[in-house]
Amino acid sequence: MTFAAPSPIPSRTEYVLEAIKHGILTGQLVPGQALVETELAARFGVSKTPVREALKTLAGTGLVLMSQYKGATVRMVDAEMAHEIYDVRLLLEPEALRRAITRRAGFEEAAEALARSESAVDAAERSLANRDFHRALYLPCGNPLLGKMLDEVRDQAALVSAVAWAARPSWEKEAAEHVEILRLARAGDADAAAAALHAHIADFVRHAFPGQDGPDSTDASAAPGGSEKGNRA
Repeated sequence: MTFAAPSPIPSRTEYVLEAIKHGILTGQLVPGQALVETELAARFGVSKTPVREALKTLAGTGLVLMSQYKGATVRMVDAEMAHEIYDVRLLLEPEALRRAITRRAGFEEAAEALARSESAVDAAERSLANRDFHRALYLPCGNPLLGKMLDEVRDQAALVSAVAWAARPSWEKEAAEHVEILRLARAGDADAAAAALHAHIADFVRHAFPGQDGPDSTDASAAPGGSEKGNRA
């Protein structure tokens, strides 16, 4: 008889880190909100040490700001931040998807995340599913470094989308674009899928944070696929 190995028990720091991150990405902890160590320690039933370590880690990922005078706060989102993050995504994510398609990825996890998004009961669940959907598109690209680079901006991108959706719900539009991107990816049309993903990312940040030059100013001919027609999801 064989037994499955038990799942490792997360450390207190890991537990607190994931709980705070979940709160930020689902809007339970809003941008600019103070993250007081003593309050968080009491909430999670731990000492201040794992809270402090978790906040330092989250500061490193860009979700939390640390100040000598104000302490830790949830990072504020503005147009400049949004355009910087989405510019990175525009440069890397469509190419990663193109490579995943040429490697004949099945995109089963992307389909599962899309289904979770469609059946989500609230914005928090939908936001997390959206985050998982995009990761499932680029992770099979075959280049671990490329995947890691996109992972490093994934949380900040999720924060941007959470703030944008709270101000202007547009998830139905993005959901329809996700369906088309996944259809093209599974059909093996790398150029069209990459172009649709490029348009999807650029359109979102342009409409959510207008009025500043950034990824939205990218000429259609420079996007993956090379034509304006191919840039629509």
